[in-house]
Amino acid sequence: MNKTFSSLAIYNYRLWFAGALVSNVGTWMQRVAQDWLVLAVLTHNSSTAVGITTGLQFVPYLLLGPFTGVIADRVDHRKLLLATQAGMGVLGLGLGALVLTDTAHLFHVYAFAFALGVVSAFDAPVRQTFVGDLVPRSKLANAVGLNSASFNAARLIGPGLAGLLIGWIGSGWVFMLNGATFISTIVAIMLMRPAEFHEQQRAPRSPGQVLDALRYVRSRRDLMIIFVVVAVVSMLGLNFQLTSAIMARVEFGRGPEEYGILGSILAIGSLAGAILAARRTNPSARLVVASAAGFGIAASAMALMPTFWSYAISGIPVGFFALTMLTTSNATVQTTTAPNMRGRVMALYMMVLMGATPIGSPLVGWIGEHWGPRLAVGVGSVSALLVAAAVVGNAVAHKRLDVALSPRRPFVRFTSLGDVQYPDD
Repeated sequence: MNKTFSSLAIYNYRLWFAGALVSNVGTWMQRVAQDWLVLAVLTHNSSTAVGITTGLQFVPYLLLGPFTGVIADRVDHRKLLLATQAGMGVLGLGLGALVLTDTAHLFHVYAFAFALGVVSAFDAPVRQTFVGDLVPRSKLANAVGLNSASFNAARLIGPGLAGLLIGWIGSGWVFMLNGATFISTIVAIMLMRPAEFHEQQRAPRSPGQVLDALRYVRSRRDLMIIFVVVAVVSMLGLNFQLTSAIMARVEFGRGPEEYGILGSILAIGSLAGAILAARRTNPSARLVVASAAGFGIAASAMALMPTFWSYAISGIPVGFFALTMLTTSNATVQTTTAPNMRGRVMALYMMVLMGATPIGSPLVGWIGEHWGPRLAVGVGSVSALLVAAAVVGNAVAHKRLDVALSPRRPFVRFTSLGDVQYPDD
């Protein structure tokens, strides 16, 4: 099988990939429907309210992240995933029922967003580490890349489909459809062959396990760089749900269909970045920093685009660099972390990635509402460029950056980002 899709030759992973693709389409549909419901139905174009909704959905990562990682390192991954997937399905159906019966208010959406965040905080680290149960260590980077490809293939389909469905049948039915899509993941997990799992080393019960994970990350310079870059870009730059909504409705005067189109076009670049990432066998922190810089440049150009369609097309390179950064970060953390520490470290990573959103989304929403949607996009681009420059500046100051010039081509190389160990499962 082609190197890019080699993990799909494995039966259990193939089931997981297919089930996750369906549920991811539903997840993206719900995200678009939720933001449009808040922006256009329950408020009068309040991007601040959209930012608060997004923040509430991700604040549980900050509150629960380290502890959910400990659980992911201890429990049966399949059983926990069955519980979390069922929980997210029920929440989608519950919010859909409120909207369909015309009883939904803004505080209901806030409550459901927070509840979904709690369930997702338990789901995320075990979902990430579960891939190690399905494929051998040699296939892990490829499987992580394909997971991102699945997520962004869904992102290519979900927003556009949601925009159409909101116009045709309303947000309530979109929530109901999302709730039903989780059945696919549950069925996929139940059909897997336990005898073909790749057993990972589990952490024994002991005091101080969260502190052990923090010390482990602190001792790894490459992980610290990844965590800092991802935190800054995620906090201020990766607010596409919010910025696309206010750009479509406020800046360009468009409806839910065009909002969905923005998400789908952005996903073209994201999917390309994820597929290329699946081919890499040795992801690194260097590529994370370079991708953050590329994202900053692309997002700066995006913020200045004068028309709806030029803005939409400019989302392709933005999506490409964003997903290259995220997929490389995820793969580097997973493949270079000791197996018995992987759940806790991935929980810390997800806490940084998702937990930065509650801080940034309300701020970006406020900027969009009071200073304009374009500046809400621009603040993300500037922050990405600044954090990339800070990492490079730190490397220069500590003589970890090698710059060489030749008549043919210049190059810049990090000579050391920390000692990286590739553990065997």
